[in-house]
Amino acid sequence: MQNLVRDHIQRSIDVKKLLLTNDAERIANAGVAMAGILQKGGKILTCGNGGSAGDAQHIATELLIRYRAKPERPSLPAISLVGDAAAVTAAGNDFGFDSIFSRQIEGLGRPGDGLLAISTSGNSPNVLKALQAARTVGMVTFLLTGDTGGKILRESGSLVDHYVRVPTQETARIQECHIMVGQIFCAIIEKELYGFD
Repeated sequence: MQNLVRDHIQRSIDVKKLLLTNDAERIANAGVAMAGILQKGGKILTCGNGGSAGDAQHIATELLIRYRAKPERPSLPAISLVGDAAAVTAAGNDFGFDSIFSRQIEGLGRPGDGLLAISTSGNSPNVLKALQAARTVGMVTFLLTGDTGGKILRESGSLVDHYVRVPTQETARIQECHIMVGQIFCAIIEKELYGFD
């Protein structure tokens, strides 16, 4: 079992090293862009499926409630589009599962807001539709994905203003990096807005 543990940890380290080497600037630029949205009075909406839904909720909560325990800072406007069971199931029932995020964006999104969309494969139809809705509204779009970025980056890359693509096909390693990158976004936002180190 110790070999299994070591193997998982080592693979996580290896992917994070690649991300550090290849995407540090891309991550920094996306975080600064999110901070700019919040600085101008916009909000961040988040979405994803499965484990990515959990990450979407986690990141929105870090902004809305707090990222660091100290020093204190004001709450930041962030909404996870996965957390309202009534809205998600109504949209799924009335419009189809592919529209569970886009329908909410139509009502909640405003020009200059941000959408942080998360899809490990880059193939999630409802995430693609969310990005399309965000673009129609005039939002700034962010994508966390893995491997090649899937259909979203390959066929609809123009819908994405900022993306981070974790260089592996292993879902668990992608998700580990996504939550790390999301927390880095929170740290950048707090530094940009409040000077926190």
